[in-house]
Amino acid sequence: MKTRDLAYIALFAALTAVLGLLPAIPVPAVPVPITAQTLGVMLAGAVLGARRGFLALLLFLVVVAIGLPVLSGGRGGLSVFVSPSAGFLYSWPVAALVTGLLTEAFWRRFNLAWAMVATLVGGIVVVYAIGIPFISVYSDVPLSAAFTGSLVFVPGDVVKAVVAALVAVAVRRAYPVIERPRRAPAAP
Repeated sequence: MKTRDLAYIALFAALTAVLGLLPAIPVPAVPVPITAQTLGVMLAGAVLGARRGFLALLLFLVVVAIGLPVLSGGRGGLSVFVSPSAGFLYSWPVAALVTGLLTEAFWRRFNLAWAMVATLVGGIVVVYAIGIPFISVYSDVPLSAAFTGSLVFVPGDVVKAVVAALVAVAVRRAYPVIERPRRAPAAP
């Protein structure tokens, strides 16, 4: 791994922490607040790619685990990993990985539409697929109730996915961080 890769990983972990400074919006009847930090998750995957995006969010979770108050609302420490919102935290490296894999798969024809697919699938579908079951288990509510309660997050997450897609396309044009896939040598 190059120094540049380490810098990108640290930068996007820090970006996710900075997004935690924006105040969380509590949601009635759901033990998980609306935060801007999932924008950092989407951006990490869409701008850095799968490996570096995954590592950036893994680094962020390590920083949270050691107790730094970098989550929205100034939270940090091991206790957040056994709360109703823990599933969402666990999903972040996986979501960045999936977003990055999709971005890399679409790289040759990467545009706003493909960027939207990557950020919506990685940043919303993956996050919800891991986070909602945790809400159900830790809050002792039926999975259907946890799913229904989480629908309030969808409009905001779609806005974040659009922002992340716009930024990813702009970065790709101006300063592509993800390397272009190498072509296989031509057959003799």
